[in-house]
Amino acid sequence: MTAPADTSAPHIRDLDWPRRTARLRLRPAELADADALWRHRGLPEVGYWLSWRPADRADWDEAYAGKHRDLLVVEHEGRLIGDVMVRVVDGWSQREVAERAAGVQASLGWTLDPAAGGRGLATEAVEAVLEACFDGLGLRRVEAGAFAANEPSWRLMERLGMRREATSVQESLHRDLGWIDGVLYALLAEEWRARREGSAR
Repeated sequence: MTAPADTSAPHIRDLDWPRRTARLRLRPAELADADALWRHRGLPEVGYWLSWRPADRADWDEAYAGKHRDLLVVEHEGRLIGDVMVRVVDGWSQREVAERAAGVQASLGWTLDPAAGGRGLATEAVEAVLEACFDGLGLRRVEAGAFAANEPSWRLMERLGMRREATSVQESLHRDLGWIDGVLYALLAEEWRARREGSAR
């Protein structure tokens, strides 16, 4: 179990931005990005697997004002094509050592404009976010969850070296599919570094 970290915990906005990859530019989301993000966030196929799908533009605008601080936007060739949520949380701990578990891990989530799909851009974006989490913020662990039926999402996690830690049977209620299985993936900082060093050889 995790809980939101307190305000003294590290935050993704604490790092230097923007960050660039071979094809992408990542930066913290701004309130002014609401229009550009709505172009793909408002699509039914994007919202299908998300825990929260905006009912309409007004619903998106209202929620985005509170959600944008945990979002990084992903730009490709000058166009905003997606976003990655990074929420730093506390690790589970016993009371006597709770201070050592404060703000040591992050939960990730992401969306991508379907028009930008099929080119590895989401993988490239989330890989850059892992680097920001582990090297930039010094976190020890990153997690991401998904509906088990959302194969593209968990395949991306596996491409990044994340480990499936749990399959929960019919614990996730989908708005259209009813009770279905969920999966949890995670990656430790040392695993990420070992994988990076191995690929550099």
